[in-house]
Amino acid sequence: MGAGLGLSDEILAALMPVVVYWAYAGMYMALGSSFDNYRLHSKKDEDEKNLVSRGAVVKGVLLQQFLQVAVAFPLFLATEGNDGGASAEQPSSFIVIAKQVIIAMVVMDTHQYFVHRFIFHNKFLYKYIHAQHHRLVVPYPFGAIYSHPLEAFLADTLGGSLSFVLSGMSPRTSIFFYAFVTIKNVDDHCGIMLPGNPFHIFFTNNTAYHDLHHQLYGGKYNFAQPFFVMWDRILGTHMPYSLEKRAEGGFDIRPTKDCKED
Repeated sequence: MGAGLGLSDEILAALMPVVVYWAYAGMYMALGSSFDNYRLHSKKDEDEKNLVSRGAVVKGVLLQQFLQVAVAFPLFLATEGNDGGASAEQPSSFIVIAKQVIIAMVVMDTHQYFVHRFIFHNKFLYKYIHAQHHRLVVPYPFGAIYSHPLEAFLADTLGGSLSFVLSGMSPRTSIFFYAFVTIKNVDDHCGIMLPGNPFHIFFTNNTAYHDLHHQLYGGKYNFAQPFFVMWDRILGTHMPYSLEKRAEGGFDIRPTKDCKED
């Protein structure tokens, strides 16, 4: 696929999430004021509630992306020869690829849920590790993967690696899968409920669903990421909500049941 650029599928799979992350987040940031009527939080809230500067967030994200790329190359070397069930004469069928992607989505969701919930409820890990991500009380697009490097490795890098290995997908398929995961993650942190957004139409685990988790009243709920809400529903951490239009523009998230402080 990357022959025209002189890049192998493995290199593209490692680098594509970085390119897609900044391109998609950049689109949201460039059109920021155009979306004021669809924001979950005002710009004033973003400035006043967040506990970390944008400069620090950019540095943290770049560090995480460097670490992800550094892990991706040895992973692909270790699984060299994995063609996702294809051969040179007969490439993988759409059904095989679709099955691999679905397996990868379920693996990633399962891994993310249990790691996310564990590091949230463990007081030591929350204080020294997970609290870094929650400095963004009002999430924004390019802060989607801002987190402590150890959390980044345990949740994101390890989760992505397990998804690749256990699904049996090829590096070429992983290019598209990792790009999709990256776009979904950025969208979940964009703080904008834009009408017609396909991620909001096809996934109940979306921007508002995850934004509720970032609020002080909803931190113990909606751990699931990035695709489904099954583990939240099964294990009692699902928090339903409604969206109410603000008079000055945008939306407020209203939990539809009491958030327990345990």
